[in-house]
Amino acid sequence: MAVCARLCGVGPTRGCRRRGAAREQRRGAADSEPDTDTDPEEAGGGGVTEDDEAAERIEGGRPLPPSVEAGPAGRAPLSLLELPPELLVQIFGSLPGTDLPSLARVCTTFRRILRTDTIWRRRCREEYGVCENLRKLEITGVSCRDVYAKLLHRYRHILGLWQPDIGPYGGLLNVVVDGLFIIGWMYLPPHDPHVDDPMRFKPLFRIHLMERKCATVECMYGHKGPHNGHIQIVKKDEFSTKCNQTDHHRMSGGRQEEFRTWLREEWGRTLEDIFHEHMQELILMKFIYTSQYDNCLTYRRIYLPPSSPNDLIQPGLFKGTYGSHGLEIVMLSFHGNKAKGTKITGDPNIPAGQQTVEIDLAHPLQLPDIENLRDFSELSRIVLEVQEQIRREEQEREQRQEEEEHSQQPASPLGGEGAEGEETAAGAEGKTQDKAPASQPFVLPMGVISRNEDYPRTCRICFYGTGLIAGHGFTSPERTPGVFVLFDDDRFGFIWLELKSFSLYSRIKVSFQNAQAPSREAFDEMLKNIQSLAT
Repeated sequence: MAVCARLCGVGPTRGCRRRGAAREQRRGAADSEPDTDTDPEEAGGGGVTEDDEAAERIEGGRPLPPSVEAGPAGRAPLSLLELPPELLVQIFGSLPGTDLPSLARVCTTFRRILRTDTIWRRRCREEYGVCENLRKLEITGVSCRDVYAKLLHRYRHILGLWQPDIGPYGGLLNVVVDGLFIIGWMYLPPHDPHVDDPMRFKPLFRIHLMERKCATVECMYGHKGPHNGHIQIVKKDEFSTKCNQTDHHRMSGGRQEEFRTWLREEWGRTLEDIFHEHMQELILMKFIYTSQYDNCLTYRRIYLPPSSPNDLIQPGLFKGTYGSHGLEIVMLSFHGNKAKGTKITGDPNIPAGQQTVEIDLAHPLQLPDIENLRDFSELSRIVLEVQEQIRREEQEREQRQEEEEHSQQPASPLGGEGAEGEETAAGAEGKTQDKAPASQPFVLPMGVISRNEDYPRTCRICFYGTGLIAGHGFTSPERTPGVFVLFDDDRFGFIWLELKSFSLYSRIKVSFQNAQAPSREAFDEMLKNIQSLAT
């Protein structure tokens, strides 16, 4: 801004030789009035003045009065103020919208030019992807600057991926710019047990600009259409929603009709179709717990996991089978020689935010032939042998560390999650595949229960892992041994030995917007935060 100030003749260079002509001095005195507004909403000023008429001439391509045209013929412009206004519109339109308020403070000419809607139309398109014909806004009296300042810029902090605080159940919300709206889409897994089906989604709220004064927040929950709502940005990476007309959520048939409607949407069936008594109890419990919030929720930001070339597969979000709890959303991320599956949605046993599975990429498993694989005791023997091997390695590592501390030598990196651990993780699949075919037959052992019998019959590789189990209310949690089975780039499974149960996971193929972590450290911190909240 200091450069702009010098170029247009304000600040310490006032009165320099560029102001030699009396006409230029008079114009400079008028154009150098300071402006203290900082919000994009104020960058273009207000009221209908001669400046507004001038701005209209700029936007329409008509020339401004000679006082703001280029410098005298025969010499190059020495000041930005001497450039043609249409060129200034192009220059200003290429700047980030957050810089324009500072630019408007330089002088009244800049402030006048910044009322040009072409500038703000470009910022809406380039910064927020608004591709609609924004000229149609003129009919409603709403300018592109209003859309940018009062809608897009004001609510920019809630764009992205979020997890609602709904007790153990969690959820997945993506807030996006959709045309001239900002919409919060809640993503739901497909109906159990169809894990390969696409995700379902429904709008929970929307924000749009009805008039020039301010944006309107509407709750979309229920079956009676949009109604009045409220959004509050609590703090960084956290916001809350509130419905101001919860009567719109009620149905004429009372709670019974609301439950049956919710059951069809959530499970795709009626209560009479569910014969398992324990499953009926879990479903009824979830309805009672979640419906009490009435879309008055607090959301915390989450990120998609970052990837690296050494990852076993592309990290991301998966939907997986969890017995009577139905399908849940799990985030798969890689951490050196470990892979972690973190619940984004959960249940009363293992709540959202907890680490449901952990895979030891340094310990691949060699499965027996297909006939012996059907024998659960044989698979259990192989897994328990690896578990004992890991226990011995941990003891040896602790003993080495004690000896090194005793001798006051630097700690050995062996066994850690540093560079060597990452090398082990990167090479584990390749080393194992040297001993085994790239694809091998797979079948679940006898006695292992699976919600989905349509699982793949070939796999790439298996690893030792542990799964988190607990009683109702997350009581007595413990990690038990299991088998991680990689089928392909988009599907994996986990055999829970103690439960004799199998979970199948399928990748969520949705391009979530504004969901990338700014850094690896930010993602790791996010994982710690959601797990501490769940605990």
